[in-house]
Amino acid sequence: MRLSHLIACTTALTVPFAAVAQDSFPSETVEVVTHSGAGGGTDMTARMMMRSVSPILGEDMVVVNRPGGSGAVAMDYVEERPEDGHTVLVYTSSHAVTQAKNGASEAQNLIPIARGTNDPQILFTRCEEFDDTQTFLDAQEDESLDYGVTHVYNIDGISAFLFAEAAGLQRPDIVSFEGGGDLITNLVGGNVDVAVLNYGEAASQVEAGNACPMVVMGSEPVATIPDTPTSDSLGIDADFATSRGFAVAEGTPDEVVETLRSAFMEGMQTEEYGEFLTSQGLDDSSIADSEAWGEQMNSLVSRMSSALQELGYTN
Repeated sequence: MRLSHLIACTTALTVPFAAVAQDSFPSETVEVVTHSGAGGGTDMTARMMMRSVSPILGEDMVVVNRPGGSGAVAMDYVEERPEDGHTVLVYTSSHAVTQAKNGASEAQNLIPIARGTNDPQILFTRCEEFDDTQTFLDAQEDESLDYGVTHVYNIDGISAFLFAEAAGLQRPDIVSFEGGGDLITNLVGGNVDVAVLNYGEAASQVEAGNACPMVVMGSEPVATIPDTPTSDSLGIDADFATSRGFAVAEGTPDEVVETLRSAFMEGMQTEEYGEFLTSQGLDDSSIADSEAWGEQMNSLVSRMSSALQELGYTN
């Protein structure tokens, strides 16, 4: 009888303790998983987010770099971790491409938290090469140009192909480089005609007068280069951006998701995070709540799937 009574009491006590443990999220260090190495744009976005969000969560956050497989390794790592909110994935177009290659038409197995950056793709040339954007476009009506990218079957290469197609230009000859720094160096050195980059990757060469932006692939001008035409203003249907946002594994409790969403949105509204966006040629329109970010994640996968089929990469 005493043993039965003890078991009953112990059972009764475990319920409120379990509820307390769930309610006290986060209860350990939050891992922020990226598919890129240290120092890249995705890694930088993660670290700047963490500096602003960690104090709000009241818990340490640490970057976990899991490169490989165009984001597949990072997604596998998140899938293997407990679905408790202590593992957050930095989701980008690389993950969207990987999911599209695997037959998905929308983002799968993830719950959106918030978007941290929305960085439009920009076409850069050497400043002495073309007088203006129209000259740049005219040059491609009968002749292909060499477009430098950092990923062929990712947002860079796909946006280059689809921009030329939408504008009625010759299909570009794609040249792949290891990173943005390598690419901008080769553009300035004359080894490619065009570089597909985000503004932050080319900022120093733009300021030095060595690289000039020709087209912003989007509908809104970039604040640091407001006179550069957008694809929308040119009547070209080519809206592409390097978007970086955050997501957790499907199955994470709703109250944990809401805690993360609230903390991320509050943290990314701080002055420090705003200064980071400004340094990248962006503004607070980069920040988006879970609903808008979820819609964009689905759209990214859908567009990548269509583009890969059109380019003959998938059936």
